[in-house]
This record gives sequence, C-alpha cells and structure tokens, in this order.
Amino acid sequence: MSVEFDALREALADVVAIPVTPFTAEGELDTGAHRVLLRRMLDAGVRTLTPNGNTGEFYALTREERCRVTELTMEEAAGRATVLVGVGHDLPTAIEAARHAGDAGAAMLMVHQPVHPYVSAAGWVDYHRTIARAVPELGIVPYLRNPSLGGDRLAELADSCPNVIGVKYAVPDAARFAGFARDAGLDRFVWVAGLAEPYAPAYFAGGATGFTSGLVNIAPALSLEMLRTLRAGDYPAAMKVWERIRRFEELRAADHSADNVTVVKEALASLGLCRRDIRPPSRELPEAARAEVAAIAAGWPV
Repeated sequence: MSVEFDALREALADVVAIPVTPFTAEGELDTGAHRVLLRRMLDAGVRTLTPNGNTGEFYALTREERCRVTELTMEEAAGRATVLVGVGHDLPTAIEAARHAGDAGAAMLMVHQPVHPYVSAAGWVDYHRTIARAVPELGIVPYLRNPSLGGDRLAELADSCPNVIGVKYAVPDAARFAGFARDAGLDRFVWVAGLAEPYAPAYFAGGATGFTSGLVNIAPALSLEMLRTLRAGDYPAAMKVWERIRRFEELRAADHSADNVTVVKEALASLGLCRRDIRPPSRELPEAARAEVAAIAAGWPV
C-alpha cells in the first residue's frame, strides 16, 4: 500500500460526513447555503466529506449538478478535509464522474451500489473493477448494500485493484458485517459503518473504524463525540450519544428510510441553515412532524 493510500485509509477511519445538497426556492443548487453548511462542519472538526452521497440526493441531481457539487466541496475543503466523491449510474457515467473528481483534486471515490434489479456477484466485481482501473491513482470505496454478496468477492476485487482500500458497509446486520469483514480480510480494508450513528457501536465491535453521518450536518459535536467514545472503547458513553439521537434517527429510518433526507433538511431548516426543499422521490414532512424534528434539533449542541 502506498503512502498516499495509507493517508486515505486514515481519513476513512473517522466521521465520514454526507452533506445535504441545498436547493433554492426555484429548485436550483443553493451554492451559498451549501458553502455555509460545509464550513460549519469543517469548523467543528469534520475531516472527511462525501459530496454526491445519498443524503446529498445523488440520484436526484443532474450530471452538471453533481459536477458542481464536487467542485464546490473541493473548494471549501481546501486542504482542511479529505474528499470522497460519490459516483455511480452506468459505467461510462461513473467513469466520467470519477475522472472529473480526480481532475478536481479529490483523492477518493465512493462507488454507489448499482441500482439495476439484476446484479450478479461476478457482475458487481466487474462493475467496480472497471471503475477502479480507470482511475488507479484514486482510492476506491465500494458502497455495499447487498446482503447476498460474500466477502470473497470483495477480496477478488482488491486482488486486481489495489486502490480498493475501504468499504462503506450498509447492510443492517451486525453479525453479517462481522463475518463479511473477516471473509474479505479484516485488516486489508478500512471498514466504514455505512448506516451511520445508530449502527456505529455494533459495527465498531465487529471491526469498523469509521462511520458515515447525515446527522453531522446538524450537530457535528454529537457525531464527533460518538467517534471519540468508540475509539476509546467506551461503549457505555457511546450509547449515551446513541440515546440522544435515537428518536431523530428513528424518524429518518421509518417506512424504509422514506424520509431519510427529508428529516435532515427539516432540522436544518428549523435552524435557519437551508431550505427544507427536496426532490422526488423524497417528499417534505407533513406539518405535524416538523415540530418534533425542530424540537429535537433545538436541544442539541451546535
């Protein structure tokens, strides 16, 4: 593993922030609000940013918008954070986005789980291998949501692509995660708990050293406190943080995560940080639910 990739591995063993993508009243990218949110996280101590993640409404953005989000994030990170750019869709689109990210100065890519309904294990390897080989200088982090994929397939991918350095594991099964990580090679990859703070304690117990976060848009201090306690092995303290965020994350996870992004943007709107506007297939919260989200956000540290 190169020195450069070692530094990237360290960046993954952290709070991996998934910023929202704010929109204006006219439905365009709100670059001003976006910059404010990024600076707020950076000033709080966040050091890894993932533009074009699912909390950023990746699949609702146009190609041009995804490129702009990447460029804007690179401008704000400016040496203060490592940037892990989300790419996906068909192979030509993913490779074009990967090369654009590299040209913009990003060092890593998160490859979204393919959304096609027919995904074979061998096809999953082929998809990621093609992207990884197109940009061998960039660290590659598959975003894994498929419970049927075995750890041996990840090992197979990394055998031919040494730039595959980490995994965002987002299957809601801590026992499966622990087995998958050991089948693939526990020490071979950086394991990122891809279901954020609610699953972080259980996944850290199984070998994860980082976790993704949408909560960090609103209350970075809570996310960073959870990381600190987990690094220290202080699980009772980590669960105290877990208890503080439990209801908020339950709202995000309800109805198969239908309001995952919506709840985050509603909380930000209640704090005056961006508009609540989201794009289909997400939908704004009903009025009755907004007050609960606002009350939760108001009780957290900045």
